[in-house]
Formats: sequence, C-alpha cells, structure tokens
Amino acid sequence: MKAKQTAATAATLAAGLAGRVHAAGSDTIKIGLVGTGGRGTRDVTNCARAAPGVVIWALGDLFENRVLPCHDRLSKSKELGPERFQVTRDRCFHGWENAQRVIEAVDLVLLCQPPGFRPAHLRAAFEAGKHVFAEKPMAVCPAGVRHVIESAELAERKGLAFVAGTQNRHNLRAIETVKRIHDGAIGRITHGACYFLTGELWHHEPAPDWSEMEYQCRNWYYFTWLSGDHIVEQHIHQHDLMNWMIQANPMKAYGTGGRQTRTDAKWGNIWDHFGVEYEYPGGVRVHSLCRQANNTAHRVDAYVIGSKGAAFPDRGEITGENAWSYQGDPPDPSVQEHKDLIESIRAGKPLNEGRRIAESTMVAVFGRMSSYTGREVSWKWAMEASKLDLMPKKFEFGPHPVPPVAVPGKTELV
Repeated sequence: MKAKQTAATAATLAAGLAGRVHAAGSDTIKIGLVGTGGRGTRDVTNCARAAPGVVIWALGDLFENRVLPCHDRLSKSKELGPERFQVTRDRCFHGWENAQRVIEAVDLVLLCQPPGFRPAHLRAAFEAGKHVFAEKPMAVCPAGVRHVIESAELAERKGLAFVAGTQNRHNLRAIETVKRIHDGAIGRITHGACYFLTGELWHHEPAPDWSEMEYQCRNWYYFTWLSGDHIVEQHIHQHDLMNWMIQANPMKAYGTGGRQTRTDAKWGNIWDHFGVEYEYPGGVRVHSLCRQANNTAHRVDAYVIGSKGAAFPDRGEITGENAWSYQGDPPDPSVQEHKDLIESIRAGKPLNEGRRIAESTMVAVFGRMSSYTGREVSWKWAMEASKLDLMPKKFEFGPHPVPPVAVPGKTELV
C-alpha cells in the first residue's frame, strides 16, 4: 500500500510540475519536428522565430531522404541561424519510430506528419510529458477523434500545452470579428456557408522499389486512411470557424460528392469534390463546399448571416445594423499561434485546444462519412457509436491494399 501511495504521489507531482517547465522567460525550449514536409518545415521555423530561447533540436520523418534534406535547408536558413537551429545529424531520425525518438529528445514537439498518425503520436507525446503543437486535422476517423479527446484530457491533467494549427483562432482579424458576433452584432445566427475551392496539389510518381505502403505514405494526401480526404485535411479550417462562430457542434450532416477529375488510380481513393449541409442547434443550416480541380474558380472563406447582419471573419467585416471592419494588418497568424503557445508554457498556463480541434475534425469526418455513403449521419452516432477505424493494425513496408473509391448507396456506413 505504501509503495502505491508513493507512486501515486510522484505521479501527481510530475503532473503538477509539467506545466511549469520553462516558466522563466530566459529558459531554453528545445523543439523537435515530426514530419519534414513543406508545412512542417514552415511550422518549425515559425516556432523557433516566435520567441527568444526556442531552439530546433531534433528532426524526424518516416523517410531518410526527406529528413536529411530538411536538415540541410534549415541549417542554411537566414531566418534561423546557429542560435535557433542546433540539430546534429545524430538527432535526425527516420523510420517507423522517428516520432518517438524526437519526442524523447525535446521539450516541445511539432506533429506535422500525415494526419492518420496524429492520434498515436499525440498520446506518445503527452505520456512522455511533452508539450505539443499539432497541425490540423487531428484524426481521420471517429476512433481517432475519440482517442485525441482522451489525449487532450491527459494533457490537461499533466499541465501540458496542446495547440493546433488552425490559424484562424490566433488571427486578430477573425478574433475581433467573432467577438462581435458573440456580443450580438449580427443578432441571432440563422444560416451560413463555408468554402474551400482550389486547384490540385502535389503528387509523387512511384519508384520501382516502393512497396504499396511506401507509395501511400509518400502520396499520403490521396489515401483516406492517411489524410481523411481533402474535406478533412483542408476544409477543417472553415469547419472550425463555423463551430467557433455558432458556438456549437452540428447535429446532423447530409452530404454528396464524388470524383470527376480524379479518375486515374494515381489519385488513390479520395474524392475531388464534396457538398455537405450541416444542421446546427436552433435550426441553423450551414452549407459546406470543397473542391480540388485545376482551371476552376478559387474561393476559400466562411460567413454567417444573422437577424441583424452578416459576418465575414476571413476579411474581418460585419455588415448590417452594426457595420464594422478590421483596420490595419494583423500579425501573421501562422507565427502568432506559436507565440501564444510559447508564452502559455513560460507563464505556467499552457493552452489546451485539444477537445475543440478534435470536435472540429469530427465535423469534417462525419460530413465525409455522410457523403461517402449517401446517408444522413448524426453527430451523436458518429461520436459515440461509429466503429470506423481507418488505421492499419501494423505498420511496415510491404503490401497494403486500400478500400476502393467510395460510392454513395454502396459504401457501408460503419
């Protein structure tokens, strides 16, 4: 009994101390990057530039021929210099254990690998007592979302920071707009819409020595188990905005979509367009459109309409009875999110955005589930009853068949 009490006391003390690590402004914070693609490289640069005493200490990626070029680029970066970039070659990790190796080496880890891996890596970081910046989205399926919510609760108990890469929440233009919405500037919200209509992204042609698993991981965007499809990987920004403005999660989703341009097998099993109607409490309806196709109109924004006017947080504007617009240029939110994270750690009041971003991820996930199956899906069922878990049972290079492209009316709702 005494041994158990001692262990419990030690665990309690460790949890209490975790949030006070590096509380003094002069303390060095060692950061590490997991996922050395373009977004991750930008994130770790922004984090190192966010405050004095933040040092890039370790890098990790599944593939050696990605992590080493990242090391070389950052070592030559004029934005960093030797005071901010101190990664030695022996702290460049690759392979399936790269995330764990980075976590062990640093105080704060940036998780920027494909979203399918996010839930497991989040749990590993918080169990190790490390602060986290995680790129959006947090998961690709309901099982992953629930796992992330549990991890957010673990971080809260341990006093660890959990900040997400949904930049709007750290954008002063959006912050000021949403504050006015919540203060009643547009009255009762009645409906809204959000859009992520863009062109195609990158694609890597296969190499003769790549297995199915390696091909999928190198082209992770085009496989639902890794990216969640583009409605989850990209459009989550606007879903998070809608939840923030309405101050609720949607109750139901009614979706459609398909593949019109992604007809070749190289595009994996994701779609190229979605249209989803979300029903929020109080009868509020939100229409969500996203598409990836070249030579098409570009539109990325979100708005809500109320009984007294309309609000456009992307551009910082309110129309109607209480017309207003944001003046000036706000700080870059992709840098501000890191400043806010570092300040919260050093103040001993670590930010925890975990549950919020997990729920915003689920908005996109259950919208995709409705679209893939052609079925109406409820939030309660998706959060509590869905058995959908897209992650493989084991991770190794070799054969890895994936489900066929979803067909509404034929694809099962799990």
